[in-house]
Amino acid sequence: MTTASPPSPAKPSFKVRMMQAREDAIIASVNRLLAEKGFEAMTVDEVAAEVGIAKASLYKHFASKEELACAAMVAAMRRAQDFIAQQPPQASPLDKLRATTRWTMALKLQGQMPSLPSQNSSLRATLMSSREYMDGLMEVSDVLGGWIEEAQARGQLNATLAPIVVLYTLFARACDPVLEFLRMGGQHSDEQILDMVMSTCFEGLCAR
Repeated sequence: MTTASPPSPAKPSFKVRMMQAREDAIIASVNRLLAEKGFEAMTVDEVAAEVGIAKASLYKHFASKEELACAAMVAAMRRAQDFIAQQPPQASPLDKLRATTRWTMALKLQGQMPSLPSQNSSLRATLMSSREYMDGLMEVSDVLGGWIEEAQARGQLNATLAPIVVLYTLFARACDPVLEFLRMGGQHSDEQILDMVMSTCFEGLCAR
């Protein structure tokens, strides 16, 4: 007696694929504009113009500027989750923290890290109401927090600092203006900039 093979999942329709492609293009545009100009300066009109669609069509995907920013942050969080998942299990917790921090700073230098204001009530409300964003943020925070505590237990990081202080310090490197200031100076390569800012972050400023 032979058993029937399970049916293959139906492929998305052409319309669905086109809608997804348009949404991906919108999110990519928003990500770039947030990295380049920030949330306050970005407008829905320029997002629509860059993607090549009418603003009314854009609103069929995202109902507000805040939702656009939230979608970009969800995408950024997924990239972070993917990068973290790729860290070799045998690496030390400090090496994993250093690799992740350097990766976020490299994205910042490449203009791929969205920049959001810390004080904006409507944007904060939109982010906090997004389950995808909050779940991603909690997962990333939990993994990094675990690495921080393990590195402190091994004597690799200052154990007198609360882990949350270290976590927020590392998060801040993803939007550190020092990176762009050094690049504008034109005296250092991107790799040299990353090396220097990594040094100030992990080794500090005091002479050893």
